[in-house]
Amino acid sequence: MPVKDKVVVITGGSSGMGAATAKLANERGAKVVIGSRNQAKLDEMLKTVAHPENFAVQLTDVTKLTDVQSLVNLAVEKFGQLDVLYNNAGIMPQGMVADAEKLDEWQAILNTNIMGVLNGISAATPIMRKQGHGLIMATDSVAGHVVYPGSAVYNGSKYAVRAIMEGLRQEEHQNGIKTGIVSPGAVDTNLYSTVHDEKIRKQMLEGNSANKNGWLKSEDIAEIAVFMMSQPENVDINEVLVRPTGQPI
Repeated sequence: MPVKDKVVVITGGSSGMGAATAKLANERGAKVVIGSRNQAKLDEMLKTVAHPENFAVQLTDVTKLTDVQSLVNLAVEKFGQLDVLYNNAGIMPQGMVADAEKLDEWQAILNTNIMGVLNGISAATPIMRKQGHGLIMATDSVAGHVVYPGSAVYNGSKYAVRAIMEGLRQEEHQNGIKTGIVSPGAVDTNLYSTVHDEKIRKQMLEGNSANKNGWLKSEDIAEIAVFMMSQPENVDINEVLVRPTGQPI
């Protein structure tokens, strides 16, 4: 079943992979609602999508259940149902686990990367149960499959997302609710702006740029995400792991 006419909600939808996915889904006929914390970027998205009549935006902080619930409710009120919720919002602070100065950043990772996904699940599941169908997605990462120094807390958040989404699949498949995660490697997005350790950020950016084919584009991930959304009800693609060809990890 193509994505055309499906109602798709995307968090972190005003930039990077979320924006690329929102634009592509809208271009292919989906009714799309996006949320993010940046009102200016949300407004700009409305001006740049192919079918603005099938597009809506709302200021949303995924760490707040009330915000995510309001975003989901907007989709149902405006377009009548909820076919896909894509929990895409995330941050990527880096640093050594034992660094006490990083505790605020570690808490922010837990609040955004883990609780943000749980808030999305909590908001969407009752609606999808009532409908008897739906797809809940999340952006994970290669970092949810391997651990490396300076990234263990971020790694842990992405391992947690994998576990949560698999648990959701097992608990909700009998209700017609599908789950899927997209686990990208290095993608050229503004996610690196959330790496506040300058030394680590420089190493990550220079390391990827030094490799031939060292980066994915947001549009590459959008194609995968929309493909996942486009499957018929009897097909559930649970995970896609995708790296740039030049990435060694």
